Amino acid sequence: MSKLLLLSTTLMCMFAAMLQADTPEPTGNSAIFFHPDGTSASHWDAMRLLHYGPDGMLHWDRLPQLATYRGHISDSLVASSNAGAVIHATGTLAYSDTFGFDEQGEVYPSANGSELTIMQQALAADLGTALIQTGSLIEPGTAAFVARAPARGDYEQIAQQVVESGVQIILGAGEEWLLPQGQQGRFGEGSRSDGKNLIEALEAMGYTVVYSRDELMALGDDVMKVFGVFAHEDTYHDLSEEELVEQGLDAYLASAPTVAEMTSFALSRMQRLDQGFLMVIEEEGTDNLCNRRNASGCLEAMKRADDAVGVISDFIDGHPDTFMVMTSDSNANGPQVVEVPPGLDSLPPNDPLTGSAIDGAAGTGSAPFISQPNRFGDAQPFAIGWASWQDVGSGVLVRGKGLNAEALIPVTGVRNTDIYRMLYYTLFGDEIGYASETASR
Repeated sequence: MSKLLLLSTTLMCMFAAMLQADTPEPTGNSAIFFHPDGTSASHWDAMRLLHYGPDGMLHWDRLPQLATYRGHISDSLVASSNAGAVIHATGTLAYSDTFGFDEQGEVYPSANGSELTIMQQALAADLGTALIQTGSLIEPGTAAFVARAPARGDYEQIAQQVVESGVQIILGAGEEWLLPQGQQGRFGEGSRSDGKNLIEALEAMGYTVVYSRDELMALGDDVMKVFGVFAHEDTYHDLSEEELVEQGLDAYLASAPTVAEMTSFALSRMQRLDQGFLMVIEEEGTDNLCNRRNASGCLEAMKRADDAVGVISDFIDGHPDTFMVMTSDSNANGPQVVEVPPGLDSLPPNDPLTGSAIDGAAGTGSAPFISQPNRFGDAQPFAIGWASWQDVGSGVLVRGKGLNAEALIPVTGVRNTDIYRMLYYTLFGDEIGYASETASR
């Protein structure tokens, strides 16, 4: 047996043993964590201008609770995606290279003292469970809730743990990590070096595997175990505007369901469960497309995220025993709305005073974006100025709605370690404190 396979098997046995441990009594309430990755106040502002106008309202704007977010991690002021996800899943501050293990290779315990993430705790309590992802199934924003690995790049191990997690509904992409090297799948060839066919394993475990929006929406109401594989890698192409045009691609795959459609599907199943449910959702395109400084794609991803907010908000209106919290862990490239003089046909590639990169509607050097009309009927030009080539740590907000949201999301602000505590309190009724201020911060 290879060392890689041995480690993966050991991890599976470890998680199986943990799931047999004592678990608190569920409240019967439900919780949703929505992670539109990389988003900040400036992302939402820019998308509002483009799609609704300066006086318009997003679904995001209508959420009743708002607070600032502190996303620093144990060794950095700006979180990595994997560290942020581990912290959200466990409530324990973690370091930048983690995928569930600390610098000494020990498992990060969760804030309740166990070695179960919040999703694994929900599984142990026999709650309904769902993971929704517009990127690959190995993306940490969802995978870190059910998987641990020595490194973020251990894709084969991570994919296998997601597949074997027991979560009822898993929707996303990443076909390449479900099939052996050289084996042709629906979208491309597999990349696994261990020869495992995890699609066959899923079907043997009773999952219905679907590959498109049409296949997902055609499922009967009685199908409760579903695994969506909607792309070879991601459901979006994280390329610049110019690269998309050159390759004849859209920002998102037309055949794949949107994050709003996946969320609506999962909620339609979860709402039938008397014991409550936990759902973790990630729109990853908001991070990856913004990281490529593709302003047009970035704002499309933001619109898709806001559509999902609307789906969740409407669900909570009809199911008041459900709590929803949403936040990012960092700000992808720090976009800012830049005013543009009327009549300008093309934008300079950089701000002449600061040197910051500038994007128009079709990328560098293109015409500006045009907002939806304001209350006076005027549509106005604007550009996106990029503050950075990488994620920055400022401007991230927390929003929420539903059961106990006012108490759980205080206006004084939210720490990344609080996300776990909010979800745990909703599902199990126990308020988890901090061992010490030093440890929690």
